[in-house]
Amino acid sequence: MSRLVLVLGDQVSPGLSALQEADKARDLVVMAEVMGEAAYVRHHPKKIAFCLAAMRKFAARLERDGWRVAYTRLDDAENSQSIVGELLRRAEAEGADSVLATEPGEWRLIEALSHAPIKVRQLPDTRFIASHAEFDAWAEGRKSLRMEYFYREMRRKTGLLMEGDDPAGGKWNFDHDNRKPASDDLFREGPLKFDPDETVNAVLDLVERRFPDNFGRLRPFWFATDADQANTALDHFLEHALPCFGDYQDAMLEGDRFLYHAVISPYLNAGLLDPLDICRRAEAEYRAGRAPINAVEGFIRQILGWREYVRGIYYREGPDYPRRNALNHQRKLPDFYWGGETRMNCVAHAVAQTRDEAYAHHIQRLMVTGNFALLAGVNPTELHEWYLAVYADAYEWVEAPNTVGMSQFADGGIIASKPYISSGNYISKMSDYCRGCAYKVTQKTGAGACPFNLLYWGFLDRHRDRFQGNPRMAQMYRTWDRMAADRRAAVLDGAQAILDRLSAGETV
Repeated sequence: MSRLVLVLGDQVSPGLSALQEADKARDLVVMAEVMGEAAYVRHHPKKIAFCLAAMRKFAARLERDGWRVAYTRLDDAENSQSIVGELLRRAEAEGADSVLATEPGEWRLIEALSHAPIKVRQLPDTRFIASHAEFDAWAEGRKSLRMEYFYREMRRKTGLLMEGDDPAGGKWNFDHDNRKPASDDLFREGPLKFDPDETVNAVLDLVERRFPDNFGRLRPFWFATDADQANTALDHFLEHALPCFGDYQDAMLEGDRFLYHAVISPYLNAGLLDPLDICRRAEAEYRAGRAPINAVEGFIRQILGWREYVRGIYYREGPDYPRRNALNHQRKLPDFYWGGETRMNCVAHAVAQTRDEAYAHHIQRLMVTGNFALLAGVNPTELHEWYLAVYADAYEWVEAPNTVGMSQFADGGIIASKPYISSGNYISKMSDYCRGCAYKVTQKTGAGACPFNLLYWGFLDRHRDRFQGNPRMAQMYRTWDRMAADRRAAVLDGAQAILDRLSAGETV
């Protein structure tokens, strides 16, 4: 009797564990475009289009490689519109009694498959460098789970950027060298862009019809949608942008949405690229003298360190992790995250870029949209669902720890040793956003003061009992306590006025 082999939209990899264990001669691959996946949050149209186009092209590749594939398109009349429903429908038609699947990247799907009325065997996802058991063994017994130490273990395991037992360049981490602000005269190539082909255009037409009201602009669409294109995009980054990636990875410019960033995370997280291969190709640029150590180490750390680490946290912490709210923040997500009006230029640009590209880099996410939400006390679940919806690289295993843990401190400090908050000064230093803003970043109180300045101190005051004993925050509280009493009162009044405007739905 044949088995079904489930391949999900973020599993478009020929080395997928379910495919490796399947029998090409007798088993049937099942792939399905279903509303249950396309609409459980209001996904960006570009994200939906990317996933569907990559799925269709991967299904065609499997068929060329000799697999039997049962592929359901979103508008097929027989479509049950759920993954489990399509498995049951195909099982009945095929006479199959079991399913091989690779573990999904969201607890929601893991649980749906676990409770499906058909036997589903979920195999480990071997496309990652660290297994769950490996991460859990590293984490066991540690008082704190800091990424840096896990990253060093991954370096030792893989040999990446190692000279025997020592790190290349004499240091494990060159992050201190990677904080240069951008200037307008930088030369920037930008990511490689691809014209839509026949498959992509058909998907774009479908998404345009079915998701006309979703936040985000569908066109122009330029993402890679197959492995060949994704690898070409990676080659382009390695040649043209990697040498300067480290220096300017935290910088932000109004007139350049990409700077030296690779913009390969959608391809990596969907399975079009292999993480270890990416790291080895980046390392080869350093070994050949074409890219400096700070750029290559910083790039590899994001994949080998951070990406593997947050995945470990997500599965270790369990299904309730995305709903945690350690600071009890309950404010509704402001309308300007969905394109409503705001006078804050940095937020407006980050949201506009997100709307247009389904992309923003890590500092725009962490220190602009995430920072504001944390300072304003936005419910982290609402922010989590926003990030999950609007970015083309967002799947819950990677997005939830970055939002709930790193950005919002909603996990109580599992990932971050302190909240990632800043006043407007950090944004001013790392960007040109403040030049065109209605607020003055140098103004600390009063009607024209930058909301980040006011809310920063308001957050510290509001959560003093929790954070004043944190060694990494002691200097912040000493600075606050040295302020004159009337200035502190003016700051808190200004912060409360902003929060009141948010509650009233007024423009901030």
